Amino acid sequence: MKTDPFAVFYPRRLFLASLVVGVGSPAVAQFRVEVSGVGLTQLPVAVAGFRGEALSPVKISAVIQADLERSGRFKAIDAAGQALDETSRPDLAVWRQRSADSLAAGSVSRLADGRFDVRFRLWDVVRGQDLGGQTFTVPAGDLRLVAHRIADYIHEKLTGDKGVFSTRIAYVTKTSRHHTLWVADSDGENAQTALVSPEPIISPAWAPAGDQLAYVSFEARKPVVYVHDVATGRRRLLANFRGSNSAPAWAPDGRTLALTLSRDGGSQLFIMDASGGEPRRLTQSQGIDTEPVFAPDSRSLYFVSDRGGAPQIYRMPAGGGAPERVTFLGTYNISPAISPDGRWLAYVSRINGAFKLQVMELSTGGVTALTETSADESPSFAPNSRLIVYATQQQGRESLMTTTLDGKIKARLAGQDGDIREPSWGPFQK
Repeated sequence: MKTDPFAVFYPRRLFLASLVVGVGSPAVAQFRVEVSGVGLTQLPVAVAGFRGEALSPVKISAVIQADLERSGRFKAIDAAGQALDETSRPDLAVWRQRSADSLAAGSVSRLADGRFDVRFRLWDVVRGQDLGGQTFTVPAGDLRLVAHRIADYIHEKLTGDKGVFSTRIAYVTKTSRHHTLWVADSDGENAQTALVSPEPIISPAWAPAGDQLAYVSFEARKPVVYVHDVATGRRRLLANFRGSNSAPAWAPDGRTLALTLSRDGGSQLFIMDASGGEPRRLTQSQGIDTEPVFAPDSRSLYFVSDRGGAPQIYRMPAGGGAPERVTFLGTYNISPAISPDGRWLAYVSRINGAFKLQVMELSTGGVTALTETSADESPSFAPNSRLIVYATQQQGRESLMTTTLDGKIKARLAGQDGDIREPSWGPFQK
């Protein structure tokens, strides 16, 4: 979420932070993942237990299977009782009897230097084709990443779309004592502390290269925008002008950011160089303009404004110009997120007092309601445009959810302690 001014409309979305830089320490497991729903079309895939994984710190086949199920594109077929590895020529008739369309098998072994050798192969059971494989030699700390990359390979081979399992997400947790900004695998595991604060942190936004996060802190007793280097943990001040500085959003080329400033009175949109300097004003309304987000072609900027009397989503040329209203269903629409392929707009709509995630196909204007919950916020698209991560409340607890674009498959990333907010899905890794 990239908020500040609209706290008057949506108080839960604003929590301002006094920030302390963290040390990048690894975390214990943050989530348990619970997948629910049935997709209209799911590919049946079997992932056999990897030979040797009982002695591995990570059960690679389980991570792969969980990734594939969470995508909503695959149905897991039980592979119990079959001893296979990447060198095996499987009896495809057996797998056809189990209704599997494809089969993945592999091995993991520890080398003399302490690293692990991981190998796998993918089979098309229906056509009897070898679909190739991969080999990795990695330290123990990279075994989960290897599992995610294997899942990416399987996803792309079987669907034609790039997998996003080896990408990262940023999110914020809140406990009674502090707030923490985390950077983690796409399933929430392998979390690393980026920032720790005795007060909240808001609006993390990934740079297009995936090497930096912009965010808002309140250590100066007002909203201030910083940019955080993910690898080193160093940060630099980006915007600390008079009044409020909030809602940073990177341009697709990573050279500029849009943000909301109240330096001239009301909250308006500005654009400024990623290295800092003097911002240039983009909007001139009498209302509140906030939550900017660039279209992937860099030509347009979507944002939220109450210039018509209530918050709605608008679009204007990225360099400034006349805005046009985009959302018309409902009287209160906020938190725009544009899919990387430019096809979809996700946002939150207030419906009978409940805040619900919606997705619009921009070419037609058709809107689909994705959730049954009532406190959704902060949608963010996966880099392949196939999934959305968002924050919500269930049974009085805050959690992160992912959903397919039809809303039929959801995965709940349920935290062990405290509230979980502000998800932002990072780009594909270079």
